[in-house]
Amino acid sequence: MVDFGEVLKSIGDFGLFQQLLLFATGFPNCALSLILANLIYTKSDPERHCTTDWILRVSPNLTSEEQLNLTLPREDDGSFSRCRMFVPVDWDIDAIREYGLNETTGCQHGWKYNSLLYETTIVTDFDLVCGGANLVNVGQAVLMAGVLIGSLIFGPFAESFGRKRAAQIPLVILFVFTPATALSHNIYLYLSFQLLAGVGLGGYRVNTTVLSTEWLGVSRRSLGVCVPQLFTSVGQCVLAGLAYSIRDWRVIQLLAAAPPAVAVVYIWFIPESARWLLSRGRKEEAIQLIVKAAAVNKRPVPDSLHEKIVVNTANKGGITVILQSAQLSKYFFIQVLTWFSLNLNIFSLYFSMEKLGLSIYVTQLLFGVSEVFSILLSMWLLEVLGRKILFISTLLAGGLCAMFIPAVPEGYAVTCLAAAANFFLLCAGAVTSIYLQELVPTSVRQTATALGSVSGRAGGLMAPVLNMLAVYHPAIPVAVPSSMVLVMGTLGFLLPETKKKELPETAEEAEHSALSHPIVPLHSLDILSASITRRQTLGKGNLCTLLPLPGTLFNNP
Repeated sequence: MVDFGEVLKSIGDFGLFQQLLLFATGFPNCALSLILANLIYTKSDPERHCTTDWILRVSPNLTSEEQLNLTLPREDDGSFSRCRMFVPVDWDIDAIREYGLNETTGCQHGWKYNSLLYETTIVTDFDLVCGGANLVNVGQAVLMAGVLIGSLIFGPFAESFGRKRAAQIPLVILFVFTPATALSHNIYLYLSFQLLAGVGLGGYRVNTTVLSTEWLGVSRRSLGVCVPQLFTSVGQCVLAGLAYSIRDWRVIQLLAAAPPAVAVVYIWFIPESARWLLSRGRKEEAIQLIVKAAAVNKRPVPDSLHEKIVVNTANKGGITVILQSAQLSKYFFIQVLTWFSLNLNIFSLYFSMEKLGLSIYVTQLLFGVSEVFSILLSMWLLEVLGRKILFISTLLAGGLCAMFIPAVPEGYAVTCLAAAANFFLLCAGAVTSIYLQELVPTSVRQTATALGSVSGRAGGLMAPVLNMLAVYHPAIPVAVPSSMVLVMGTLGFLLPETKKKELPETAEEAEHSALSHPIVPLHSLDILSASITRRQTLGKGNLCTLLPLPGTLFNNP
């Protein structure tokens, strides 16, 4: 008998089949950066004043300066009020000039905006200023809440209905509600559609990551996490150019619908996870997919595949499989809390991008380029250094860089420091995503990953709220998450190394992750024991000749 890891070695664990799957599932992640753009590229307090065109009906020949002098009160510094106006009256213009207006009210007919960096944003379209200014942060929180809900719903959904279906439905949701957001004519429709788009985004990301990972062999497994993130990072770089040249939030939102629109055409043809099918006892369907994968990779299929492949239907207890093991619970909670602290730190920096001192477009480009290099480097270092040392070092480095941001004056220095923090934190995020999948068994891998993603999205949801606390002290949005990251980096010493080890199929195999040697499936131990007994009976041979090589397991009688 052989497990799925041995099957992958035989049919190709990173052939054309896996490469196409990675590209197909990773491409829609480009939309993430564009969707976030409408939350980043806003000016929450633009130059403005109340619309007071009512006085032009009394005297249409007034100059702009006269109109403002007669209809707007002044602040203590002598500037015109941005949130108040004089109550309109039905006097003639001479009476208004002679007696003046004294009674004030809030802006009754909207605002006129001046010196705008962007043509239109959600702030100017929906008048999110003065009493409505906090709705900008609500918009950020709503999107992150949607991503959290999507991860929470479609993660466990995938355990029962499969990774493929749990990726298709969120993609359709994302495809429908991303352009719908661009067509919103009021803030309440905008928030509702943004929430649903976030649900689709969260559900799609968590399921396609696991789907890709379960088709990859041990030597390339990190690509299942890194490639989708790489598409997101490339989207960040593209976004800097798009936002500079297209300064209309509705157009950018419509462009964000392009990657899901392309993916929704081919998403129905992606394969299901054969690991999941085997864990559900659906052996025939799994074998059909294995044969197709082998054909695409141009590798032969062993004749005895049907008889030798393992169907492992153990551990159907959901997340309780992890909670019943003290060791797995420790690993799980360290990873989940790390995910939370990382996203809290990353999104706190991201949502504060315009406050870092340089042009927001330059900062966006620096963040995007640093992300691309971070993901490319982590793809290499994960296989060179392993998971544990990279997990610890990137968390500590990222936390320290972020911690020093409040101590550096605004300008190039603080922007570079923020980009460096973003670099290390994203690298740590890639390690965390793959680490959690390698520490839990197949039967709960999707649920565990979804809960980890939920924790991360909760961190992203808290980021806008944390940024509001800057009114009490500007260091709070940076000091709190960076401190948490440093703590989690220290706790990384409690984790085992999982480099070059097969994905565990059962809780027993997952607990073996703490051992220094690779996981040996229990059925393989049975084969070894039987081989040794047979050799001892024959009275010849040495131990080396008793060990069945991975490539010969299919052919052994």
